Amino acid sequence: MTDRRVKVGVVGVGSLGQAHARIYSELSEAELVGVFDVDRKQAEKIATQYKTTPYTSIDELASKVEAVSVVVPTDLHRKVGGQLIEKGIHLLVEKPIAATTSEAEELVRLAQEKKIILQVGHVERFNPVLSFLDRIKTRPRFIEAHRLAPYPPPRAGLLPRGTEVSVVLDLMIHDLEVILHLVKSPVKDIRAVGVPVLSRSEDIANVRLLFESGCVANVTASRISPEKLRKIRVFFEDAYVSLDYQNQSGEIYRKGLLGISRDEIPIEKGEPLANELRSFVGCVAHRDEPVVSGEHAAEALKLAAEICQRVREGAS
Repeated sequence: MTDRRVKVGVVGVGSLGQAHARIYSELSEAELVGVFDVDRKQAEKIATQYKTTPYTSIDELASKVEAVSVVVPTDLHRKVGGQLIEKGIHLLVEKPIAATTSEAEELVRLAQEKKIILQVGHVERFNPVLSFLDRIKTRPRFIEAHRLAPYPPPRAGLLPRGTEVSVVLDLMIHDLEVILHLVKSPVKDIRAVGVPVLSRSEDIANVRLLFESGCVANVTASRISPEKLRKIRVFFEDAYVSLDYQNQSGEIYRKGLLGISRDEIPIEKGEPLANELRSFVGCVAHRDEPVVSGEHAAEALKLAAEICQRVREGAS
């Protein structure tokens, strides 16, 4: 073990990027060296708030750090991520890994060639509720996931955050990545529907996935809901687990001789993003494989892209 502090930076310090900056500034394992944003006033504001340096270019920041969080719009992930990889910088790229599967594959290839750690920000994998599922060795038979969120607020000169892509890539991909992790089986069939409401692409979508293992997953995502909700239910041979990501709570229902029993799942609550960034810093320090690698995130993106294609084929 080493007690050295990993020198980190953040590219893009909008609503989510400033949270990355805050957490890095609090981590004993990391030194927040600086931030960069195309909005120089925003970069200066966040740098002042977290006692770090606002850099005027990505290259200037890259020359001072060994690892960076890339928190820019999805359609810029390939450009910004590739620029940093070429300079030998380890990356945590916010999800989805890229806007297209080909861009994702390029980032993965570049990282492999440069021997760079490429972690992708599928933050639900660091939600304490999922640790219980990881301890269950039985394969799931049916999964139901719901993810609802209000429409993002407007931004001057920019699309509302996340709406440059479909809700499938914006929100549903969180659940797709978790489901692929749990099922560990190829997808056999996809049935999907979705509609744009306020955006150019889908704002609400539903998909039914059939896996070669026989497991079925039904997944719904919406970014036009008046309420926030992030829940998953996973059914096994003789039990099912109901988890609430948002409230970090869960219940398990078991089939017994006298009927069905219900027990609360003990969960040690924590901030998923802090868990994720701490894990990333540890991977950089010890050259460990990330929990959500670029390769795995690319698989989730590939599935999301196939779902978007099925949605649009059905609408034509």
